[in-house]
This record gives sequence, C-alpha cells and structure tokens, in this order.
Amino acid sequence: MRNKFAVLILSVALLANTAWAQKKTYDADIIIYGGTSAAVTAGVQAARLGKSVILVSPDVHLGGLSSGGLGFTDTGDKEVIGGLAREFYHRVFMHYNTDTAWKWQKKEAYGNKGQGTPAIDGADRTMWIFEPHVAEKVMEDFVKENKLTVYRNEWLNRKNGVNKVNGKIISITTLSGKKFYGKVFIDATYEGDLMASAKVSYHVGREANSVYGENWNGIQTEVFQHGHHFARKIDPYKVPGNKASGLLAGISKEDPGIKGEGDNKLQAYCFRMCLTDHPENRVAFPKPDGYNPANYELLARVFQSGWNELFNKYDPVPNRKTDTNNHGPFSTDYIGGNYAYPEASYKERRKIIKDHENYQKGLLYFMATDSRIPKNLQAKLNTWGLAKDEFKDNGNWPHQLYIREARRMVSVYVMTEHEVLGKKDVPNPIGMGSYALDSHNTQRYVTQAGFVQNEGDIGVKAPLPYSIAYDAIVPKEQECANLLVPVCLSISHIAFGSVRMEPVFMILGESAATAAALAIDGGLSVQKVPYVQLEKLLLNQKQRLRAR
Repeated sequence: MRNKFAVLILSVALLANTAWAQKKTYDADIIIYGGTSAAVTAGVQAARLGKSVILVSPDVHLGGLSSGGLGFTDTGDKEVIGGLAREFYHRVFMHYNTDTAWKWQKKEAYGNKGQGTPAIDGADRTMWIFEPHVAEKVMEDFVKENKLTVYRNEWLNRKNGVNKVNGKIISITTLSGKKFYGKVFIDATYEGDLMASAKVSYHVGREANSVYGENWNGIQTEVFQHGHHFARKIDPYKVPGNKASGLLAGISKEDPGIKGEGDNKLQAYCFRMCLTDHPENRVAFPKPDGYNPANYELLARVFQSGWNELFNKYDPVPNRKTDTNNHGPFSTDYIGGNYAYPEASYKERRKIIKDHENYQKGLLYFMATDSRIPKNLQAKLNTWGLAKDEFKDNGNWPHQLYIREARRMVSVYVMTEHEVLGKKDVPNPIGMGSYALDSHNTQRYVTQAGFVQNEGDIGVKAPLPYSIAYDAIVPKEQECANLLVPVCLSISHIAFGSVRMEPVFMILGESAATAAALAIDGGLSVQKVPYVQLEKLLLNQKQRLRAR
C-alpha cells in the first residue's frame, strides 16, 4: 500500500513537472519586447516601481550596441544623462576602478580620451568608454539584482503574434509558441517590430524637407559635413573610362534624386568592431565566406589617389582595444546593403546581417593582404586583429549589427530638427539629448561629371541640449492605448540622427517604464498618463528633463 502511494505521488509530481515544462503562457504587468539597453533599463525601472515585468528578448546577449561593440560612447553633453543611464556609466567606472580590470595594459597607460568628455570622470565617478564584455556584465548585473525574468532567443510572430482588442494589446506570441499577457507593452527593439505588428503608423526612409519644414532631411547631394566623401575624382567603372564595362561593386546605377526630396533609403549600417594590437590577445583577420577582392577595387583606387587616413577611427577603449567605426569615403559602412532590412523577414534579415559581416571581414582581409594597399598602411593594419577575449561565442565578431535607423513611429507629435536645434519648445519632456544631427552616408552613385560620390553624410551641431517629448514615445491613442516605443519613437529621419544614441535610449527606456507603471496604477491609457505625476517620478529618479 505504501509503495502504491509513493508511486502515485511520483506520478503526480512527474505530471506537474511535465505541465510546467510545457507551459507556454506567461503574464506580467509590463511586457518588454527587446534586448537593447533601452529594454534593460525599462525592465529595471519597472521592477523598482514594484511591477511584475518580463523581458521577451530576441537577443541572447543583452545590451544591444552598448554591449555589441559601441564602447566609445556618443556622449554629447554628459550633464543631461541621468537616471539609470548615469548609473550604468557609474558601474562601468566602478569596474575599471579595480586593478584586476586592467589585464592588457596599465590604467595610467590607457589615457583619458572620450567623445565629448574625458573617458574617466573621477569627480563624477562615471566612465564613458568601455570594453563590450564589461557593458554586458553591467546589463546582466542589472537583471540579476532586480530579479528580472528574461526569455531569450524569443522572436515575435510578426504575422499574427499580436492579439489586439479594442485598441489594446492583450498578448504577444513568439515563434516558439510562448504567449505573453500584459497590461502595458514596451517595444524596445531597434527595428520596431512590435509597433509595426500592432498596426501602429510608422515611416521608413527619409522624409522630404517639405514634410516638416526642415533643412537637413531628405536627399543631400553635394553636402559633405563629416568628410566621408570622395574628395578626389575617382573613376567608377570596372575598366576606367569605359562605361560599357559596368560599375564597380558598391556603386548604384540609379540617379541619387533631387536635393531635399524624400526617399525610402536608409543611412548605412556596420559592425562596431573591437580590435586589439596586443599580440597575446590578437586574432588575425579571417578570410570571409565568398571573399572576392573585386568588391574592394574602389578602395584600392582611393588609396592610389593618395588617401592615407586608415587609422583615424580606431578609438581606444581599455586594455589596448578599440571601438572601430566607419571613416572615409570607403570604409566599414556597407552603403546600400540595408535598404530592405526594416521590413524584411527574419530569414531575409539574417542574410542581410551576414552580408554585412562578409563585407566588413572582406574589407579587413583585403587591406591586410592585397598588394595594392600601400605597404606602410598594410604593415600597420597587420599589427591589429580581433580581440580574442570579446564575443567569444561568435568567433570574436560583434553579435549586434549597428541598426542606425529602421522604422520610426508617426504619432500625434513628431520630433524634428526644430526641437533638436532649439527652434521649438518641447512639451512634457521625459529626457534629453544633445548630440549633433548625425546621418551616415545613404547611397553611392555616379555624378553627372562621371565620378563616384557618396550622399547622406550630415553632421549639424545642436547648439544646446534639448528635451524629448513624452508624446513622441506613445502611439496615436486610437491605434494602440497600451504601447510605448522608446527606441523607434515618433521623429523625423534627421532628428533621429541626434536621438539615436545609446545613453538616450537608456533614458527613454526608463521613462517609458515609469509611464507604464502610472498607466497601470491609474487604469489609464498611456496617452492619458498625467504628466505632473510622471514628471515628479522622473525627477525623483534623477532624470534630466530640461536645460538648466
């Protein structure tokens, strides 16, 4: 009898465990879709406000670009970076304030170069420059300390995975079949997939200047503000002077369009590479799949024209590593390779990402091995390689492509260059930005004179830090009453070029979670959250809302 009872208990336990293992329905007050820095700060803030929260992350690694190679932070004016964003950079400081953090170089040998601010601010106890794995550790510490529930490698079913009733999202379903119910949802992805699947209005590409009365939106032919253009006359044809031979790889045969008009093109993407010149930690640049040196003939011609600025964007991060970004007329930006990305299927996106990886690895391999590269530059390049102790589960290659721009929401309030340049006041601010209007090149074409040229490179300094409106992160109420969008917010192309910085995404993620908590407490739509209450909470969180 005793044995039968034991068997019965064991059977019930096994059934319970099986049911738990098969569980596919989950619920929380706030469901956050994404694994970016904005997603993590939103999750932390939701938890700190006492709300149950689930991060549904398509990414395995949390932190987006912050942990994906962008360690030379686009700071702008650091005085307007508050809240959890500032806490992130404080934690970076605390990490590097220990001797054990400096494995490959002494702290005093690192220097103190940052972008717009010293790398290390001892008085403020913040550090703005860091290695990728350090950023990821800070993100994971945030998750552990706040006991956040995270489901990784979970991809939204974009076809029919958003259950929406009477203008509110009830649940979202991932491709694995997991269903997540929530009261408020936050889309913290770089792509805006949840926003789009919820049938919220959005835009892809550059608006014409006439749409919002701007000067720096749309097509910008013959505008060269960063120097990433062809300053010398470079022949675009496979056989120089022979149009019939066809164009070199990477050059569009299309007309660039009329200056100031809109198009559906996107500023270029790249990987922010972490390189090192430390022999013990260096991995030689690999030869990529399908390598074809003809893809880089245009670069060879640039060098032959006398250009020699190869190392101008190998920005130093600790331990003899870099955050290596695009620099020059032909560089790591894969111009024209990303146009289809925002609306592409997951399979198509994986191909686009792989194409970017192969392009960039091929670029490095070409420069490291091809006889047409100036010998002095080639020798210098070959003192560098991928960092062996970064991205160890991905062949030392960054796990996050730099999605500089994808979808952007169109709501009742659209941020434009007028707000960024201080020409228009911002209602109901929830954070601040300060970076320049910044766009990378968008297309490469043949001029009427018959030479190759880039287009889309813009860099217009914001005169002062500016506020970001709450209404820019909420959709139109009739489209969705319980969704916040802190990354793909309602903003023009050129204004997004200033807002799209990692510290700002952290700020907006935190503010979105705060608003979500107020909406839940008040039984309100996110559009009806009382700003007086939101402002009070944000100020208590030490967010910076207005210029002092």
